[in-house]
Amino acid sequence: MSGGETGWGPGRRAVVGLARGVAMGAADVVPGVSGGTIAVVLGIYERLVDAIRGASAAAGRLLRGDWRGCGQRLAGVDWWLVVPLLAGILATIVLLASVIETLLEEHPETMAGLFCGLVAASAVSACRLFEWRGGDRLTLMVASAVGTFALLGLQSGPVADPSLLVLAAAGAVAVCAMILPGISGAFLLLMLGMYGAVINVVTDLRYIDAAVFLAGAAVGLALFSTVLGRLLDRARNPVMAVMVGLMAGSLRVLWPWPNGVGVISRDENEIISGTGLDWPAAGEWLWPTVAAVVGFAAVLIITRLSRKTEPGRA
Repeated sequence: MSGGETGWGPGRRAVVGLARGVAMGAADVVPGVSGGTIAVVLGIYERLVDAIRGASAAAGRLLRGDWRGCGQRLAGVDWWLVVPLLAGILATIVLLASVIETLLEEHPETMAGLFCGLVAASAVSACRLFEWRGGDRLTLMVASAVGTFALLGLQSGPVADPSLLVLAAAGAVAVCAMILPGISGAFLLLMLGMYGAVINVVTDLRYIDAAVFLAGAAVGLALFSTVLGRLLDRARNPVMAVMVGLMAGSLRVLWPWPNGVGVISRDENEIISGTGLDWPAAGEWLWPTVAAVVGFAAVLIITRLSRKTEPGRA
């Protein structure tokens, strides 16, 4: 637990954790915005990865029949972070899935401008979390940004009726992206042609399909968080440099013109790409630009407030 939170009561910790989960859940359901980015801005990213690693290790001990080891691992998990965070994420995904989908379809350019400002400011803010100066780290940032920019130009046609196995695999792949700053799990689903199918699972309350997707996500999260946690332990500065590059490169899919953030029409199952790059026509730039400035300023304000919860800033 960060130094600024040690004096908080259970109620305050739960409310703050729930609010963090709401922010991350709203980000995860949007193609192009990563919940991991929000975790970085809120200053909880490494705590979150450590908590996931601990829970995964406990599950591994349980599968081996080591009940005592499982209990020890579970006791070390920061549940005051995990439980409210998870509740906020799940509730927000369920409640906002259709709302976000509608906004993306009806106001794609303005929404893209907002998200562009959010992610750009997040990349800037993330630089304060590690020592980014140095030729090797700058090279990693640039290479990561260029690679992500190129990758996000790829996409697949929508999958109309995926099997349960495909849903599980999609969950495993998407959840890895959801905890990486800059790589959106929702947009990765879009690239794989699975975004519309997964949104339909949520909005239509198809419980079996949802359970299979979540099971795949749990397996992927357990494996990936362990690898990511070890990388952060051994080479924090280079890994964070790559993450900042991921955020910068992801701005490709958030460029408002010509179509804004990539979305899928539920009625026509038609993909509308936001990866094309163009300049706005006269009169089209105002609201996306205003939204981008608002998003950029909001992240800087959140980042400034989050510093009060860091060690030595309470």
